[in-house]
Amino acid sequence: MKRIAAIITEYRSLSHADVLVTKFLKGFPTDEGLQPPRVQIASMYIDQFPEVAGASIWESADIGRRIAAEHGVPIYPSIVKALTLGTGQLAVDGVLLIGEHGDYAWNEKEQHLFPRKYFMEQICGVMATSGRAVPLFNDKHLSYNWHDIKWMYDRARGLGAPFMAGSSIPLCWRKPWLEHEVGTPVSEAIAIGFSGLDIYGFHALEGLQCMLERRRGGETGVRAVTCLEGEAVWQAARTGRWSLDLAEAACACIENKPSGSMQEHCQKPALFLLEYRDGTRGAVLMLNGYVTDLAYAARVGSAIRATEIYAHGHGGAVGAYAHFSYLGLNIEEMFLSGRPTYPVERTVLTSGVLEAALTSRHQGGCRLETPWLDIGYESYGALRWRPTRPRPAGASLAPWPPAR
Repeated sequence: MKRIAAIITEYRSLSHADVLVTKFLKGFPTDEGLQPPRVQIASMYIDQFPEVAGASIWESADIGRRIAAEHGVPIYPSIVKALTLGTGQLAVDGVLLIGEHGDYAWNEKEQHLFPRKYFMEQICGVMATSGRAVPLFNDKHLSYNWHDIKWMYDRARGLGAPFMAGSSIPLCWRKPWLEHEVGTPVSEAIAIGFSGLDIYGFHALEGLQCMLERRRGGETGVRAVTCLEGEAVWQAARTGRWSLDLAEAACACIENKPSGSMQEHCQKPALFLLEYRDGTRGAVLMLNGYVTDLAYAARVGSAIRATEIYAHGHGGAVGAYAHFSYLGLNIEEMFLSGRPTYPVERTVLTSGVLEAALTSRHQGGCRLETPWLDIGYESYGALRWRPTRPRPAGASLAPWPPAR
């Protein structure tokens, strides 16, 4: 079996390390059953070991040492040793970089300063000095600033390392099923989200981008980004800067929401406006107080197409967090084949848009031109691993973590 190094900031219950790396150890619950791992976690590096258990699932103590011991996986004191297995040369066939959660600083733009770029510098340094590149996956957005985002992308390309990144949201259930055929004439689209703009604004952006990248002409990049909050969001709808009918169509697909309008329930909405270089209009609308699920809607010709994006198990609910199974299986496919299953350029773009949106917000909601986001690419053709039912079924509904 191919050997994989897991490079982790923190390994708590229900952290990204738990709901992703643990699946590489125990198996991937899917609608069709439990899929056994086809690669081996051969080593771990864990940056922080929280010891104090709190009331919140996000304040629980470390479980990484116990999980590693149960599966006979050594935890190394450095990233270099985890990748070389103590030999001095790259000794693994792939790398999982899970730089999410942990006691790291925030900046004035309310960005969590996870050390993903620093971790990747270490990883790529080992590849470079060993004269061999292996597939690499980076969980969520690449970094909190464009310099680091672009460096990570360029460094992987320069080494010839197959590279994937991003959110689990593009691999969630959709009700009703919706995926644009490549070449669909989409003129504008919106994604609905909730929670913090840094942590979940990224998820909503990936939900938007995995759809819009399939529009006619492919992805062309983003010309400008604006972030608005509060009453300015509704005023922007009244002046035609984004389409309320698209948001209403998307929200109509969400099952778990109160009666009444979004305006009644959402006291402080937030909005990202994306002006694409080909004239397509995109938006992300964050509706805290109204929804706790995601959705998407697009204008295709004169019709509106909409769907709920359903992530089973988010927020601590019982469930296998099986959207991470489908993410993990796509990552595993890259480890086995040496080819990314979908383009990393999607996450380069969404990472850059998120940074621009939070900069716009910090500067009072200004329109920020983004000539550096001239990122063109084509979407994938088809994915082997993804859910196509409207809701989870089978092993996807099993309690998580699985019984030991």
